Amino acid sequence: MATLEIVLAMLGSVVVSGLLMRALPIAIPLPLLQIGLGALIATFTAGAVKLDPAIFFLLFLPPLLFLDGWRVPNEGLLRDRGMILALALGLVVCTVLGMGLFIHWMIPAMTMPASFALAAIISPTDPVAVSAITNRTAFPPRMQHVLEGESLLNDASGLVCFRFAVTAAMTGTFSLSAAALSFVHLAVAGVVVGVALTFGILWLKNQLSRRFGEESGSQVLLSLLIPFAAYMVAEQIGGSGILAAVAAGITMSYMELTGAALGHTRMQRAAVWDTVQFALNGVMFVLLGEQLPSILRSSVHVVREAGHHDPLWLIIYILAINAGLIALRFVWVWVSLRVGQLLADTKPGATAPRSSARRIAAMSLAGVRGTITMAGVLTLPLLLPGGAPFPARDLTIFLASGTIILSLLTANVFLPRLLRGIEIHETRRIKTLDHIRVIAAEAAIKAIQQQLESGLGDPQDPDLHAEAVARVIEIYRRRIDGSSDTGETAVRLRRSDEIERQLRLTGLRAERDTVFAMARAQQMSDEVSRHLVREIDLMEERLS
Repeated sequence: MATLEIVLAMLGSVVVSGLLMRALPIAIPLPLLQIGLGALIATFTAGAVKLDPAIFFLLFLPPLLFLDGWRVPNEGLLRDRGMILALALGLVVCTVLGMGLFIHWMIPAMTMPASFALAAIISPTDPVAVSAITNRTAFPPRMQHVLEGESLLNDASGLVCFRFAVTAAMTGTFSLSAAALSFVHLAVAGVVVGVALTFGILWLKNQLSRRFGEESGSQVLLSLLIPFAAYMVAEQIGGSGILAAVAAGITMSYMELTGAALGHTRMQRAAVWDTVQFALNGVMFVLLGEQLPSILRSSVHVVREAGHHDPLWLIIYILAINAGLIALRFVWVWVSLRVGQLLADTKPGATAPRSSARRIAAMSLAGVRGTITMAGVLTLPLLLPGGAPFPARDLTIFLASGTIILSLLTANVFLPRLLRGIEIHETRRIKTLDHIRVIAAEAAIKAIQQQLESGLGDPQDPDLHAEAVARVIEIYRRRIDGSSDTGETAVRLRRSDEIERQLRLTGLRAERDTVFAMARAQQMSDEVSRHLVREIDLMEERLS
């Protein structure tokens, strides 16, 4: 099968996996379905797809890391920074050292650098996989924010440690002091490039948009190019492209708060990035499934060289690695929470997440490995500088793949049970939303009244304009009353708004069905039908 045909088959498998996840009567994590479809593709191909690690790294990692930084909740990241840093940096270093020594002791056939490389690449967690598993179970918001922030930072720290381990395997030498200095240089250069480049590009874009207007397509394309530009520039000057992509994403999230982009551009860009994320994550897991058969055969050979003739030892290795990761994470989370609570007790007004046994167990199982682990391990060099094969490369990839699969299965089975019944505090969030809605409504009323006073209405029919203004102001006053009142009145007003919203959605859907029917009957041009459908879609998006 030609390369283009394989790529199309993988993209088709990603589409099919999304349909299967909804159609199957039992809940199966999407990555597992995609791995299975990848293995199915492998049965119809002559051999595994040949991957160039450098190209693979460049194509997959920058956009995914950029998106992590862009969409991480800034409020939660700052509020729980102590816990997040403890997990994203301290736990990663502990995992690399502890699991690296454990893996080398358990599998002597893996060299020490290869063992540390495997430990480093399985240290990052994947909240996308966790959210896919827990989409039917209420997840505590603060716990979710901690997991998202941890994943953002441990992606970078884990990949940097992975790079050091691979370099040690390639050169045969490792110096802790040199590695520490190199890490500082990589981190500073990468972060500076990511922040400066993104800020400069977006500032220039905003200036040009104010002067010449904004074209949504070019803005979306620009957002897609920023992570690659940050990554490549940082690598050229000797910085960390990984950290540059993450820093670019965080800078993008802060620049977005200026509201410079048009609403239409934001909607279109969000849709494109959702598609990119779904496609990249899906292709990665399909590719894993496609590679697994050949990797398994090579892994069995490596295990036999280590003195074990039964391939079941591969399963034992995977179980032991996952057990070690969960135990290490459990102890680290417990210690971090206890330290956080002790520090919070000494500061007036400070709070720390609760440390019940169920929550700690949930946090431990939520450390699911996923996309970043898969992308990183597939970039292992094929050969050493002398031309010899990279030590235990296929075994490393297989163990990382098995860790991903088993962590997904474990979380899928046990996380919903651990989270069931945990109290979710939404009162503060609801009050915050109501407060912001009141402020926004008051600002809207003020702007509408100013427009009326400035005489910008219809000069031919001022009464008609005044009636329209009165109707719009009444909508905003009802919103303010519904947020300020308490008891039965507030409940009735909110229920009334919800009923009105549902009725308007019903009407919009009927409008769209009619437009489509008339277009199919050729009662209007394609241009007119597209314009009308676009308007209806935007109104529906606002109400949804």
